[in-house]
Amino acid sequence: KAITSDQPLKKVQQPGTGRRNPIQDTQQKGHYVRSRQTDKPVDLALDATLRSAATNGLSETGQLIIHPENWQRKVRNTTSDTLIMFVVDASGSMSARKRMEAVKGAVLALLTDAYQQRDRVSFIAYRGVKAEVLLEPTKSVELAEKQLQRLPTGGRTPLAHALSLTYDSICRQRRHEPDQSILLIILSDGKANVPLPGSKAGSDAWAQTEQVSCQLAKLELPTLMLDTDSGGLVRVGRGKELAHL
Repeated sequence: KAITSDQPLKKVQQPGTGRRNPIQDTQQKGHYVRSRQTDKPVDLALDATLRSAATNGLSETGQLIIHPENWQRKVRNTTSDTLIMFVVDASGSMSARKRMEAVKGAVLALLTDAYQQRDRVSFIAYRGVKAEVLLEPTKSVELAEKQLQRLPTGGRTPLAHALSLTYDSICRQRRHEPDQSILLIILSDGKANVPLPGSKAGSDAWAQTEQVSCQLAKLELPTLMLDTDSGGLVRVGRGKELAHL
């Protein structure tokens, strides 16, 4: 399930700058923090290996006997950036009640945080009959801001295609960089009214949206769903319902 919010987004406050994801990896980089038994003599922790072999005794030449089961590799602490994927509703419903201005303000605040955390960002927008990738993963927050500022609004809401394109983008990213941390941020009122491209006439756009949402959920990504349908007495969108799929 996604975390959902229909409250005005305040600027994210950070205690400082630097990457947000400390991780432990097995590569020969990063700060040595501890050791772990290994079956390969690669990037060995000399101190831990010697301690493990201390009870083996000495060889005839006076050298410490070290067996393969004594090998201890270094576990290093390093950091990884986060890829923040923005999926933004630019349909006609977003032009009402200055919604798009609020959405752009929220995204700009998140982009500022991404810059401080040295994260990468990508940008998918949807309007009319389809969604499109406006920005492939990049560290250039400036490019993302330019795409956001010039983003037009209008047309129907192809939410099912947006989520399908998002799913494909995530799977492609995971094939190329399996260890990449990804945060998905979806800004929408959930008002899906355009079936997937190539669908049969009369296809249910919302049912397709639910189906693709369930596929996304199986990826088990941290997801923030910002429900933009927060004004007025009548709520025509289904943002909260979408977030709980």
